[in-house]
Amino acid sequence: MTETVLVTGGAGYIGSHCAHALRDAGYTVVVLDDLSTGRRASVPADAAFVAGDIGDGALVAEVLARYRVAAVMHFAGSIVVSESVREPLRYYRNNPANSQVLIDASLRAGVRAFIFSSTAAVYGEPERVPIDEDQPTRPINPYGWSKLATEWMLRDYAAATGLRYAALRYFNVAGADPAGRTGQSSPVATHLLKLACQTALGQRQQLSVFGEDYPTPDGTCIRDYIHVSDLADAHVAALRHLLGGGDSLVANCGYGRGFSVLEVVAAVERVTGRKLPVAKAARRPGDPPMLVGSPERIRRVLGWTPRHDDLDFIVGTALAWEERLERETRKENVA
Repeated sequence: MTETVLVTGGAGYIGSHCAHALRDAGYTVVVLDDLSTGRRASVPADAAFVAGDIGDGALVAEVLARYRVAAVMHFAGSIVVSESVREPLRYYRNNPANSQVLIDASLRAGVRAFIFSSTAAVYGEPERVPIDEDQPTRPINPYGWSKLATEWMLRDYAAATGLRYAALRYFNVAGADPAGRTGQSSPVATHLLKLACQTALGQRQQLSVFGEDYPTPDGTCIRDYIHVSDLADAHVAALRHLLGGGDSLVANCGYGRGFSVLEVVAAVERVTGRKLPVAKAARRPGDPPMLVGSPERIRRVLGWTPRHDDLDFIVGTALAWEERLERETRKENVA
């Protein structure tokens, strides 16, 4: 009998990729998502789906019991840095407050492993690059603080109860499933690569570059871009580690090298053969100049080896997904 994994936010970008990776690995999957930003069609066809909010403790408890869930992968939450600066209380409600409900219900249900979708934003402006997990956590925006608060809860719950958990700190997630099963479908696009691909396809008039005076070689922010399928593989590896009796883990998920905004723009132009109309814009609040993570711990502890560490490949999969969404939209409009 295969283990059953509850994937919260499993209709969203990263959650849906992890749901597919879990099914590919032979796990039984249950997805809980309120579809506020997720896409029902992105959920694996053979996964159970429950529409609902992780803040609904009664619903979460019922789902955990009904499906005899052994492990939880938690992706549900709010993720836009600039929005967190404008609406901090919303982020503390949707992230740590709702996570506490989920963690508590998971403990009561006897869940053996809990994997949390954290972020490199917990580091704030790092002391050195690449960033390792022992660097101080000093977020510079409410999004980062809200994720770090959930990490603290997991740490303390684990110390008190013996719960095994993994907090995976993502750097910039990009790309789409190479098999075309899912991709980034949020109704409001905020990720650079998605916006750049939409601009290349003529869906946007121009691409805004926020800040060109950062202390970086070309003046634009530098980020460590990780393909979403490699990230999903890291989650499956963490699950196996925890269910196999491994110790709790806090680990970076990145490649250990970064690309600037303008380098990403150049890659999209290279892959598409099209010049992107780019407009200068003011810095966004809460954006550090450089975030590049050391992947040494996750490689050593989990034996994780990325398969898609190539910027042009990442761009190609993201572009293919945007083209698919465009075709689907055209068909819907004709119908």
